[in-house]
Amino acid sequence: MALLIQNGEIVTAQERYPGDIYCAGETITRIGRGLPAPPGTEVIDARGCHVFPGFIDPHVHLHLPAGGLQTKDDFTSGSQAALLGGTTTLIEMCNPVRGDGARAGFERWTAAAAGKSACDYSFHMGVAQFDAATAEELRAIVAQGVASFKIFLAYQGVYGLDDRELYRVLRLARELGVIVAAHCENETLIAERAADLLAAGKTDPAQHHESRPPLVEAEGVHHLMTFAELTGAATYVVHVSCQEALEAALAARRRGVRVNLEVLIQHLLLDKTCAERPDFEGAKFIMSPPLRAAGHQAALWDALRTGAIDTVATDHAPFDFATQKARGRGDFTRIPNGIPSLEERIKLLHTYGVGAGRIDLPTLVRAASTQVARIFGLHPRKGEIQPGSDADLVVFDPRLAGTISARTQRMNVDYSAFEGWRYQGAPRVVTVRGEVAVRDGRFVGTVGRGRFLPRTPSHF
Repeated sequence: MALLIQNGEIVTAQERYPGDIYCAGETITRIGRGLPAPPGTEVIDARGCHVFPGFIDPHVHLHLPAGGLQTKDDFTSGSQAALLGGTTTLIEMCNPVRGDGARAGFERWTAAAAGKSACDYSFHMGVAQFDAATAEELRAIVAQGVASFKIFLAYQGVYGLDDRELYRVLRLARELGVIVAAHCENETLIAERAADLLAAGKTDPAQHHESRPPLVEAEGVHHLMTFAELTGAATYVVHVSCQEALEAALAARRRGVRVNLEVLIQHLLLDKTCAERPDFEGAKFIMSPPLRAAGHQAALWDALRTGAIDTVATDHAPFDFATQKARGRGDFTRIPNGIPSLEERIKLLHTYGVGAGRIDLPTLVRAASTQVARIFGLHPRKGEIQPGSDADLVVFDPRLAGTISARTQRMNVDYSAFEGWRYQGAPRVVTVRGEVAVRDGRFVGTVGRGRFLPRTPSHF
């Protein structure tokens, strides 16, 4: 069925203007004022609302086996939660562990998503080891439409690469035109500091931060930037959490290193005092890099506003507090990492970013949609409102207000890190390739309609 969205304010990464959007055959076909509605067209009145391009989360974990545990969301529940929050495309981290092999890992993640997602999706291909066989597997995976790798400088023996492997992965990425997303923390410093803390009897969740303070992250960023500069690879630093790491990346960018930067909504709004809550409540807020002292947030917001930080993501990794995070009682290193927020990213960014005067609406669209699409080879199919782009649209009503709670969320996890937080503005209608998937806070889409999005390498 054709779709016409009338009377809204269209907001892109560049401008805001009143207009109507006509969609047919899964794409946007016309934009103008006073567009007619041919017979059989569904008409949505967006009066008083913003109309955004569908938002893209570039960093999620919907299928993540971790130390014998499994994330609580899967592609079915996670994609619905994403859509309810206005996110119409996900980029999942395909993260096989060392010894599994890239091909086997890619096949497992592909199977986990097939026929289950209500929104479109793609993958970053995790590289947990590198040898001649891995290189050939990665070439084949890239040929199937995966245009980004994911590497870890931490978690040695599980996900992490040694320096020889790091160099060779970046060299291959440069050859193939693939961008490399990287988790940047110094593994040795983390391991030694954690051992010292546990030996001293410091086992509570707050010690997680002390095992990996800002300098540990900044050293990891500096390390990656050195290798990127020598290989010429394009890089993307995930979850920049502190001023020191930000400065290390920006210094490399000034030298000509190709690096894009991501911040998480959690690091913009939550701080390390959350992880210091008593009675093990702090475990709800354990992630890596950790939540930082609140003083870091001003630098992150400023970098987002100016465009020095490119994207806002979630690193959504949902583990139940009662049954999964609880295994870390008495040893903070055993708390599974992740602060689920896939469903709340846009409401929070609008309320505490735009509403608080930290960013404007075009910056919200740029960082949460358009720039993600540009960096990861989805533009202009995604991230734009223009003829020929997919009809992924969010009718966002700034008058809608409410309170975030685990009781009402769609995310399949037993707590919310933003419990009791007020929001101002929320999606009223969300479409995926022209089909209404969310209407007035209810999922009305089609599970399994989401498609894998093949991407072409472009970072040569």
